[in-house]
Amino acid sequence: MANKNELFKKLLDQIKFPDKFEDNDIVQNGEIENVDVYANERKWQIHVFFDTPLDFETYRSLNELIHQTFEPFVNVELLVRTKDGNSKNLPEYWTYAIQNSTNLKPAVREFLQGQAPHLEKEKWLIPTQNNVVNGLLSEQVLAELNSEFRRYGFFNIKFTTKVDETNIDENLKSLEQVQAQHESAMQEFYEKQPAEPKKKMPIKSTRMGSNKVDKKAKFIQIQDLEDGSGNVAIEGHIFNTDIHELKSGSVIFTGEITDYTDSISFKKFVSDKDQIDYLKGIKPGVWARMQGYAADDQYQHDVVFNIRNLELIEHKGREEKYEGEEKRVELHLHTNMSQLDATSTASDYIKTAKKFGQKAIAITDHADVQAFPEAYHTGASEKMKILYGYEANMIDDHALLVLNPTEMDYRDREYVIFDVETTGLSSVYDTIIEIGAVKMKNGEVLERFDKFINPHHPLSDTTINLTSITDEMVGAADDEKDVIKKFKEFYGDRPLCGHNVQFDVGFVNAALRRAGLDEISQPVVDTLEVSRLLHPEQTRHTLDSLAKKYNVVLEHHHRANQDAEATGYLMFKLLDAFNARFHEADLGKMNDYAKYGQVYKRAKPSHMSVLALNQEGLKNMYKLVSLASTKYFYRIPRTPKSELRKYHKGLLFGSGCWQGDVFISMMQKGYDEAREKARFYDYLEVQPPASYQTLIDDDLIKDEAELHEIIQNIYKLGKELNKPVVATGDSHYVEPHEAIYRKILLAAQKSNPNRNKNLPDLHFYSTQEMLDAFSFLGEDVAKEIVIENTNKLADQIEEIAPIKSGLYPPHIENADQEMKDLTYNKAYELYGKPLPKIVEDRIELELNSIISNGYAVIYLISQRLVAKSNKDGYLVGSRGSVGSSLVATMSGITEVNPLAPHYRCPKCKYSKFFENGEYGSGYDLPDKDCPKCGTPLVKDGQDIPFATFLGFHGDKVPDIDLNFSGDYQPVAHNYIRVMFGPDNSFRAGTIATVADKTAYGYVKHYEDENELHLRNAELDRLAAGASGVKRTTGQHPAGIVVVPDNMDIYDFTPVQYPADDLSAAWLTTHFDFHSIHDNILKFDILGHDDPTMIRMLQDLSGIDPLTIPPDDPGVMSLFSSPEILGVTPEQIQSKTGTLGVPEFGTKFVRGMLEETKPTTFSELLQISGLSHGTDVWLGNAEDLINNGTCKLKNVIGCRDNIMMDLIHWGVKPEVAFFTMESVRHGKGISDENMEILKKNDKIPDWYIPSCLKIKYMFPKAHATAYILMALRIAWFKVYYPVIYYASYFSVRADLFDLVAMSHGKNTVKAAMKEIQDKGMDVSAKDKSLLTVLEIANECLERGIKIKMVDVNESEAMDFKIIDDHTILAPFNAVPGLGDNAAKQIVAARAEQKFLSKEDLATRGKVSQTIMEYFENNGVLEGMPDQNQLSLF
Repeated sequence: MANKNELFKKLLDQIKFPDKFEDNDIVQNGEIENVDVYANERKWQIHVFFDTPLDFETYRSLNELIHQTFEPFVNVELLVRTKDGNSKNLPEYWTYAIQNSTNLKPAVREFLQGQAPHLEKEKWLIPTQNNVVNGLLSEQVLAELNSEFRRYGFFNIKFTTKVDETNIDENLKSLEQVQAQHESAMQEFYEKQPAEPKKKMPIKSTRMGSNKVDKKAKFIQIQDLEDGSGNVAIEGHIFNTDIHELKSGSVIFTGEITDYTDSISFKKFVSDKDQIDYLKGIKPGVWARMQGYAADDQYQHDVVFNIRNLELIEHKGREEKYEGEEKRVELHLHTNMSQLDATSTASDYIKTAKKFGQKAIAITDHADVQAFPEAYHTGASEKMKILYGYEANMIDDHALLVLNPTEMDYRDREYVIFDVETTGLSSVYDTIIEIGAVKMKNGEVLERFDKFINPHHPLSDTTINLTSITDEMVGAADDEKDVIKKFKEFYGDRPLCGHNVQFDVGFVNAALRRAGLDEISQPVVDTLEVSRLLHPEQTRHTLDSLAKKYNVVLEHHHRANQDAEATGYLMFKLLDAFNARFHEADLGKMNDYAKYGQVYKRAKPSHMSVLALNQEGLKNMYKLVSLASTKYFYRIPRTPKSELRKYHKGLLFGSGCWQGDVFISMMQKGYDEAREKARFYDYLEVQPPASYQTLIDDDLIKDEAELHEIIQNIYKLGKELNKPVVATGDSHYVEPHEAIYRKILLAAQKSNPNRNKNLPDLHFYSTQEMLDAFSFLGEDVAKEIVIENTNKLADQIEEIAPIKSGLYPPHIENADQEMKDLTYNKAYELYGKPLPKIVEDRIELELNSIISNGYAVIYLISQRLVAKSNKDGYLVGSRGSVGSSLVATMSGITEVNPLAPHYRCPKCKYSKFFENGEYGSGYDLPDKDCPKCGTPLVKDGQDIPFATFLGFHGDKVPDIDLNFSGDYQPVAHNYIRVMFGPDNSFRAGTIATVADKTAYGYVKHYEDENELHLRNAELDRLAAGASGVKRTTGQHPAGIVVVPDNMDIYDFTPVQYPADDLSAAWLTTHFDFHSIHDNILKFDILGHDDPTMIRMLQDLSGIDPLTIPPDDPGVMSLFSSPEILGVTPEQIQSKTGTLGVPEFGTKFVRGMLEETKPTTFSELLQISGLSHGTDVWLGNAEDLINNGTCKLKNVIGCRDNIMMDLIHWGVKPEVAFFTMESVRHGKGISDENMEILKKNDKIPDWYIPSCLKIKYMFPKAHATAYILMALRIAWFKVYYPVIYYASYFSVRADLFDLVAMSHGKNTVKAAMKEIQDKGMDVSAKDKSLLTVLEIANECLERGIKIKMVDVNESEAMDFKIIDDHTILAPFNAVPGLGDNAAKQIVAARAEQKFLSKEDLATRGKVSQTIMEYFENNGVLEGMPDQNQLSLF
């Protein structure tokens, strides 16, 4: 390797550097220290070293030549380091260094260029004109100058500034004025700035740093900060903080702050102890003012705000300006449970409403009520009245195939088929510009009518584009009244017809009214509705698509005469088809058949509000929500009007937003039509004009004046019908600045029609804001609809509880007695009669608490499930703490016995208990024969207190979790259905919200789509705003909820399908099951591999797993050495023999075993507890064992240890229980309990500090159940290896490298090494594969071969035992060959043996890729390519 000086000389040669400079000898002695290569950015940083800084001209030449040589293909940066850092040449560099600075702000650069410094008392003095400029050159700028000159080799320079009194520039006085103006503008901006309602903290102004934020510091908005903004102040909401401690003891305080114009990361280095403590107290959610400078940060690759001074400030945000006593009530708002559409939580709204002095608030999400539980709890804590409601997608299921139905046969008569073109969609505000019609009979055209109408104003571009009608065409036409009169004469009394004819009839009737003529009264056939009824399978029923279906020619679509003729031909064909299907030819009766056509799918939904008046109404609401989500679900949940009428009792119906039918009718069909629609509702809604902005944008409403008129008409209508009119906000978020979050969510939905539109402002209004919005109605009317009417409605509504209090378990006849009998009968069988006192007392204690709380039925259901599974040949493992209950043991729910360790005689019932903690587990007792009758004694008992299951007072709802075999899980689920009936059993529902990562993806998508370049902090803020919103629903993998038979599910929750999948086998609860966990019973019936594996081991060996002893010495030896397996640690790369043993096979746990070498069952319990807990082993028990403080058996492993240890040391059970509970939740020990424990001198010194470190702990009962399963599996591993490996690969493994496995141990070891060499870069998939390869290696080392698949012998999904030394891989172990494909091959082979490769590919449906795999691995050896033809 060339030395650094030679390398540098090579560089000089390459760039042809001249030797003419005076300091040439310094140059020639230079060295290249390093070259940093940034391949992605095509950039090199060349670090060179000299004895002293070069003369400026020398440096400049060197730099320029390097650039000229390399610049064509890479960006170069020269960085100089020197030995002495001498600054004598500094003035020569000054102008060049300032001009080329990347750190200094433009204003600073501008000023400094003309101010060469001079040396005075070892400091470089920069003259400044006055104090303002002096302020500009902050300590920070001077520090930046220092680092700027370091690039040229200068160090240890001290810069300082000095005001040059002689040169006070007049301009700079005005600069101070500008600064003052700016500050007052900023102040005003912040006063208007909205509050962030989350996580409010009352804060008086506090500060840190040398002093408060300097009043002179220039206040700017975060969006105006850029790299180099020096000595400025910002103010905003801190939404992220972090403190990173350095080895020196200093800390870096970092975080993110926003003022909603933009966000920025900030940081500050602090070494002062008080300041560090102060910073640790700053949590997200506070407002702060910061002074400092912004600069590009090399670690974050982003502009970061470096804090000099920081003070926390109180931020009031939006305030209610209305002085009146009574405030408005919001009756229409959407929380984050409105699917991907609204972003604030129910709590955000409730707290803001309270702040605004409002006394009540309604929750009305889109078609769901999933925000009710949160609203209920926050309402109670904030003392706010909650009005429960939802926004329904209402459909009018009374479809009209014929308007004005009149008795008449459709056949053999004349019709007039017509179509109108209009200037817009509203028959009130728009007019007809063309009427086209044809008179037809039996499919023949008799006469045509086609007339333009002069609208007397220019047509809009939208109209011209859509209709192809131009101003010239209509300019010379007759007026509306003349044309409509002629048209009336043309149709006379003949029946009419049109496509989507309600639209056309509305316009014609409006024109007839204006001309003083009678409206249409004869029957009008609507071909759209007839087609929807006859062809529900079709998604589109446009004229185009139907014309194609019925072979009707359509030339100029959207011209009235052409459309009318095509509709005519269609009508005859559709009416004939209708008659053929329903045998009905009478136009008067056709509407009766609408019900056969799933009207709910065809009708266009409109929005309406539903509020519950009382508890009965709430139940009806739950029924309506359930019907919409199940029976009437089609793309969205739909609620038919007929069902709304049926369940109206206890509910109030409101007319909804601009998508409600009252508003649409008033806008498009006029006052009379709106009046008819309004009769259905209990109150009418109007919203602030801003909410309707999209309608003006889309040309559906001409302008603000027309919008005001529609709102005024709805108010007038309310007065006429005596229905209250209320102003509602349709809020989708609390603060105006949160609109961006909704925009991001909508932009992420490809199919959403609004994704790229300008969205209306839908923030949560204060009373004054709402009054201002409706000021155009006059002060009195505004007050009436904003305040008076909303309060009247709120007062009508009762206090309602959407969530019940207390548990409602299902009912089983005589459950209490049955549980008693089951328990006592088993206890007598095991322990004799009378029972030993310890057993009798425990059973009494448990049964009292179980029966008095009504929990017997829970035990009984679990007992029946386990009994059924055992009967069907599958063991069940218990999870969680159910093994803490002796009643559960005696009734057969769990095999874990919680009594103190003991002997019992199976013959004469002698028993002996060890109650003082002498043994950690009964299985560790020495073997003994009965002293009375000589029979070998049974050893049992794990010493687990009942309190860990049902709480200290025995009243906690029992959570019985059972591990069924994965194969058996669906059977167990259905057994619950059989027990309680499908109307009383449901899957536990879940709600999936937008996760942080997903939200971040949405924000990045929004950024790209809008070509923005956002800072990381702003990305984080926007992602946080868009996360937590309901995305979809699902189901708990194991949870089944059961409703008592004297109630129904709607007493608790609505129901739905998971993720709206109508083909799902189970309905789920609409509420997330956590919300109703304490009211309705949930059974966790989990699918697990262990029982499946034990079943396979049993089937292959014929050995009953329950007869396997838990203390077999051979099995116990596995935990410290693999010797019993006949292999060395080197052969299997493991010092223990536990590879593939559940709970003990992972690298982490094997490491624990190597350190602790457990030899007893209780030590294995410790290992299980230590490995599943958080902060129980690492940094805690591990250290205590390694430094010899205590042994494995004494450390705290499972949560129950704490309670039992303390009781054995004489602590009162209640104190022991509550200490255990707070420690296992990571909450430490309460002050009062700590006092008691400190006085107890039996507790070892290490015990309490160990407790205080713990964050989460495992229950001993859970550990016991798992270990019993693990020991059974390990027993087979020791004594029946070939059966063990066949079962392991079949049940537990799902990734194989069959090629390596079938080639033998060396190939497997090579494959393992390849994965191990990846280190930290290993993928999850490779990790899983490594586990399987480790087992395969051990299997091969034990002399058992693994054979590649065999076309004639392999099974579909299970490894097959060929002999004691060989197992054969199944088809699904081949990469890319799934379970179904494997079953297909085996099924085809069962019909007939495969005769050739072609036969295998064809009948076995084997893909080309798999055939190639077979070919390459010798699977097809000796098989002909094609079937041999036989000629006999």
